[in-house]
Amino acid sequence: MALDTFEHPIYAQRKYFVQEIAGLDDLFDFLDEWPEEKRDVTYEVMLDACQKAANRQLPGSVVAANFSRFLRTHGKLADIEDVPPHLRRVSDRNVSEI
Repeated sequence: MALDTFEHPIYAQRKYFVQEIAGLDDLFDFLDEWPEEKRDVTYEVMLDACQKAANRQLPGSVVAANFSRFLRTHGKLADIEDVPPHLRRVSDRNVSEI
């Protein structure tokens, strides 16, 4: 079962690319790949928040905001301008009739 998606994706700067985190599934994968030597208290709090959101004990919007702060704290929050326009997820495109 797919977990909640965020209202807006969050972009994480990886070593050689920018990764889109669109929801809890992506976030769990990201945290699973987080280097063990960097797993500090903020990591543990973030993981706990994700687990609570997956169990519907915490809103996804709160987790998304906390994840943005987590990335910013670790210098990994990518600016949307770093992501090429054709790779950005657009949820509300206007489609006109022909």
